[in-house]
Amino acid sequence: MYSTLPFNISNLVGIVFFIAVVVLIIKTVLIVPQQRAYIVERLGRFHEVMQPGLNFLIPLLDRVAYRHDLREIPLDVPSQICITRDNTQLQVDGILYFQVTDAKLASYGSSNYVIAISQLAQTTLRSVIGRMELDRTFEERDQINATVVNALDEAAASWGVKVLRYEIKDLTPPKEILRAMQQQITAEREKRAVIATSEGKKQEQINLAVGAREAQIAESEGDKQAAINRAQGEAAAILAKAEATATALRQIGAASSSEGGMQALNLQVAGQYIEAFASLAKTGNTLIVPSNLSDMAGLIAAATTVVKKG
Repeated sequence: MYSTLPFNISNLVGIVFFIAVVVLIIKTVLIVPQQRAYIVERLGRFHEVMQPGLNFLIPLLDRVAYRHDLREIPLDVPSQICITRDNTQLQVDGILYFQVTDAKLASYGSSNYVIAISQLAQTTLRSVIGRMELDRTFEERDQINATVVNALDEAAASWGVKVLRYEIKDLTPPKEILRAMQQQITAEREKRAVIATSEGKKQEQINLAVGAREAQIAESEGDKQAAINRAQGEAAAILAKAEATATALRQIGAASSSEGGMQALNLQVAGQYIEAFASLAKTGNTLIVPSNLSDMAGLIAAATTVVKKG
């Protein structure tokens, strides 16, 4: 019985030694993931910032005091009531994006940089909203976001944190203000509808006037061209008649100089004389009859005498 005791104690010592070695290895070797930063303290004081990869610690002397995520972190800023410049309550809800850039400052610059950033974001937002009227808060969200980011980034630099951007998720005024705004929007839309209708009627009248003017111009141009055409036609007719008369006179002159031409001309003139007298003698319902109508030969002789004298 006593002979087996040393064997059992030696086995137990071996097991304890093996466990100690394993624990020592675990405590000595440390693997840091990508985009992480571990703060190592040696004997309670800052020693180093472990980078991603394989790292080693001195057991019982070194310890990992802080672990930081270096990726971009979204932070939901709690909703709060802000008072605008025109004394209107406005409920604001936003989200903040930040990133740890200095692990040492993030560990020792603030006891809790997340709470510090959140509180500072709320304070800055109340200050920015308080300098604006209600209507401007809806129109200038980008300016509000930029102002909050600038203020936070300046303060968070001492905490090893970089504020990337701030976005307002929702702006909610009281129900009474919402109803008034809805009425204002409705009135504005009705106003725009009336203006659009009047502009349409105005354009319609302008189009009608322009069309009537162009129609009158086209009509006057047509009348002008028609008058020109008529004048040219009449001139051409007069010219043609004059040319025909001249041609006839030349033919008559040539015929009168030929043999027997003068007798034919006298006969034609006598006939025209009789026709002309007949037309002249008849006026209205009264018929003028010459006193020597019975002596037709004398009438013809008189006409022939006129031609000879001519």
